[in-house]
Amino acid sequence: MKGSSCERGAERSPSCSENPETLIYARKWRIYSSAAGALLAFVITAPEATAASTTPAPAARQSSRSAALLADVDYQTWQHDVAAAAALLRPYIEQRTANASGQKLAVVLDIDNTSLETYFHDVWEFPTPATKPVLDAARYAKSRGAAIFFITARPGILHSLTEYNLKKTGYPVDGLYAQDLPDFFDKVSKYKTAKRTEIEARGYTIIANIGNNTSDLVGGHAEKTFKLPDYNGELS
Repeated sequence: MKGSSCERGAERSPSCSENPETLIYARKWRIYSSAAGALLAFVITAPEATAASTTPAPAARQSSRSAALLADVDYQTWQHDVAAAAALLRPYIEQRTANASGQKLAVVLDIDNTSLETYFHDVWEFPTPATKPVLDAARYAKSRGAAIFFITARPGILHSLTEYNLKKTGYPVDGLYAQDLPDFFDKVSKYKTAKRTEIEARGYTIIANIGNNTSDLVGGHAEKTFKLPDYNGELS
């Protein structure tokens, strides 16, 4: 089935080519719409399912969706590239949290293909596994006294399921922001910047903002940003 005009390559409209966020948003909206139905069905029909029966093996296969988008990038390549990008996180967190007594420090994370391996697992594979280098960094930051916040472009209907997924896979969660209906009429980058501003208004200093798309990271309100691979926007 074809997607929107922003997803069809040669048929992409001029407005889409001028605004890469439109393409990213269109892809994510299709995924989140499918995920809402699939994950709600999971909760209704299989609440007693164990992690062993629902979590794929570490050598995860690519979903048909990710295979189509990332023909030249397999799971192992992505894992290698993520590990390389995330290698700077722990030493930075260690340095920044040293002698930070009395400060309210925070780390902000994107979710899809940053905190969770979304594109490499089909939507009915729930909970989606954590991206291990990012999970390790988040847990280390928490152990050093930093609060852990997540800002996602997922719709609010998935808030509870997303929070469950994060906690089930080992993430500390001090706050989770998902999009309300009015947010979908604005740029993702503007929405995420506004949420970081809200976190700062609560007295936190955001020492690190971690994401895999430019829209996760632009707009300031973080001392340092860390970008994971998105392969020129193909991995949203």
